[in-house]
Amino acid sequence: MVRKETAQERHEVQGGVGTIMSYHVITKEEFLGHGRLYSRFVLPPGTSIGWHVHTGETEPYYILAGEGTFTDSDGSVHLVHKGDCCIIEPGTGHSIANNGDEDLEFMALIYNA
Repeated sequence: MVRKETAQERHEVQGGVGTIMSYHVITKEEFLGHGRLYSRFVLPPGTSIGWHVHTGETEPYYILAGEGTFTDSDGSVHLVHKGDCCIIEPGTGHSIANNGDEDLEFMALIYNA
C-alpha cells in the first residue's frame, strides 16, 4: 500500500509555544500494538514542543532541516542540526524549540519500550 502523509495543525503541543505542523506517516493502528506515532514535524521559528515525559515508551527525533535546541532529561540543552538524532530513553523527559530563522523539521517515532 502507498499513501500520502496526513497533515495536522497542532497548537501549544505539550505546553509548548505556538502552532506547529505534524505530518503523520502511519496510524497508531498500523503499529499493531508496538507504538503510537511516526510523524514528520515542522516547527516554524519561535515555536516549541514543551517538556514531557515518556513512560513505557521511547521517542527518537531525527533532525531533517533547520536548527533548534533540544533539552535532554538531565536539563542539558543541545544545539541540533540536520543529521542529528536525539535519543529519549523510556521514563525520561525532553523538549525541543526552534530558536532559528528557518523551519525546524524532524521525524519522530514513539514506540513501546
